Amino acid sequence: MRILLIEDDYVLGEAVRDHVATGGHGVDWMRRLADAHAALATTGYDLILLDLNLPDGQGLDLLRGLRETGASTPVIILTAQDQIASRIEGLNSGADDYLVKPFDLSELTARLAAVARRYGGNPNPGRHFGDIEVDTALRTITVKGKPVSLSAREWAVFERLIRHARVIVSKEQIEDSLYAFGAEIESNAVEVYVSRLRKKLGRDAIETIRGLGYRVVS
Repeated sequence: MRILLIEDDYVLGEAVRDHVATGGHGVDWMRRLADAHAALATTGYDLILLDLNLPDGQGLDLLRGLRETGASTPVIILTAQDQIASRIEGLNSGADDYLVKPFDLSELTARLAAVARRYGGNPNPGRHFGDIEVDTALRTITVKGKPVSLSAREWAVFERLIRHARVIVSKEQIEDSLYAFGAEIESNAVEVYVSRLRKKLGRDAIETIRGLGYRVVS
């Protein structure tokens, strides 16, 4: 996924960014609302991690603005405000989930996966694609009953494809989900990851639609 992290605390922001990136996701980290608005104006994000108290305003104002324009990008609030009234206000403003600081990074990973599944139209973590069985919550894959191990980037590519099963996903869309702003993208990176996935999952697991992109064979 391509994720926008809006957090002004440097220590927490760095920890969250590095942890989420380790999972194979592309993470853009902004510490001010103005920078977040600029990022949102130029990039399509799969999910937003949003702090409430920022140096130049309130995160809830950004959230309300998104929902007023009809944007459905999932938002998880990260905040030190643990009062029930604050949680209710955040959820009523359009947030999809709420984590109170300090939180365990593994819990954040689980929340990210759960929200992504809901927005992908299938809240069930278990998915089947021919001989391939996937558990998106546990991040496990078996092929004909045998476990297969994927690297973080391989998993990120495959997850992007299965979240849009039966839909063609372009090379550019896959790159967007893997790389943050300023990251150097090798011209054949997507092709390399798709090739590795085919070796592990089966050569017919991913279909190439020439000139358009890739699609998981269901």
